[in-house]
Amino acid sequence: MRVLIAGGGTGGHLFPGVAIVEAFRVREPAAEILFVGTDNPMEVSTLSKRGFDHVSIVTEGLKGRGLWRQIRSLLKIPIGVWQTLRIIWRFDPDIIIGLGGYASGPVALAAKLTGKKIVIHEQNILPGFTNRILGRIAGRIFVSFPDDFGMFESSKTVITGNPVRRELLARELGEKATGQFTVLVLGGSQGAHAINRAVVEALDRLKSPAQMSFIHQTGSKDALWVAQTYKSRGVKATVEPFFVDMAGPYSSADLVVCRAGATTVSELMVLGKPAIFIPYPFAANNHQELNARYVADAGGAEVILEKDLDGDLLAGRLNHYATAPEALLGMKKRTLALASPDAADIIVDECHRLVGTSH
Repeated sequence: MRVLIAGGGTGGHLFPGVAIVEAFRVREPAAEILFVGTDNPMEVSTLSKRGFDHVSIVTEGLKGRGLWRQIRSLLKIPIGVWQTLRIIWRFDPDIIIGLGGYASGPVALAAKLTGKKIVIHEQNILPGFTNRILGRIAGRIFVSFPDDFGMFESSKTVITGNPVRRELLARELGEKATGQFTVLVLGGSQGAHAINRAVVEALDRLKSPAQMSFIHQTGSKDALWVAQTYKSRGVKATVEPFFVDMAGPYSSADLVVCRAGATTVSELMVLGKPAIFIPYPFAANNHQELNARYVADAGGAEVILEKDLDGDLLAGRLNHYATAPEALLGMKKRTLALASPDAADIIVDECHRLVGTSH
């Protein structure tokens, strides 16, 4: 199989793609993989470290931009399509996988022009703008959650779940080294200032800070002052701008405080980690809150909206869970019941079926 995979720009679009191509490689070590995306440094670095070939095209997003920036983005679409046509002619893929995000648009249009088979994967409950359009030309539409909004043609839609990186699935999460109650704080790959501020405000309100520890991904802008605050309060904490290897932090966590991007939500479901979700309030179509409510409604998490977030509220919830192991165990069981650990393998099977091969 020769697989061209389009998307990236953010971890939420990129990491499911990484999980899919890892499944292709496990099934068929000789499979040829090419990522087409942006020149985002995080994207380029992540793929190069994993040994995947990557080419970038000229493309920009349309949604949430001013009129002139939208016009500029529209003018770039033909350039991106022409660049992708040249890539397709040179690479000659058997199948093209679109991950959503603006990089998928020109690639899918080029696929349509060249008659190549294309499938798409949607990470969130409410599909993004690009995938809503591309669903009309895709041969298969893979979704992470049930399509309750009826956004896609049901005959082409397969509920797969959101693929999770193989390193998290394959690596046994070890037993906790200490009896401390450990909170993992994640604000996404860029961090989240509102979450960082609320966690720091909560430190003075913890009932038993000596029995608690934190693992905190802050983003680059807040790392120094957050680390200094933990130290000044005498609270044990590991603070980093970004954790490359998430298996360690996840294995240590009793509770996760985080945004509700689809990749984070899916990883927590697969690993059975109870969470307090604080959805990013400006996510397109409010998709993060919808993602979070899916887990919370099943009893696997709770949701605090950013407009309600402060140190007092967060400290109250942390104090509660630090002394409620039965509640955490129940949340763990209910979130595990929602998981789809074989999502990537299902997608690989469907791609082979569409192309007419089997491995």
